[in-house]
Amino acid sequence: MHDRVSHDRYGLGVVIGVEDDVAVLVDFGSRQERIPTPFNKLYKL
Repeated sequence: MHDRVSHDRYGLGVVIGVEDDVAVLVDFGSRQERIPTPFNKLYKL
């Protein structure tokens, strides 16, 4: 958790939650998004 990430659609964010191997919850500042696996457009910085 708290890894900085970049998403093709939402931009820069911070991982604030992990649901096992199912999804991650990312805080992008103005919004929070649940990103399900596979994390095709999500990149760890």
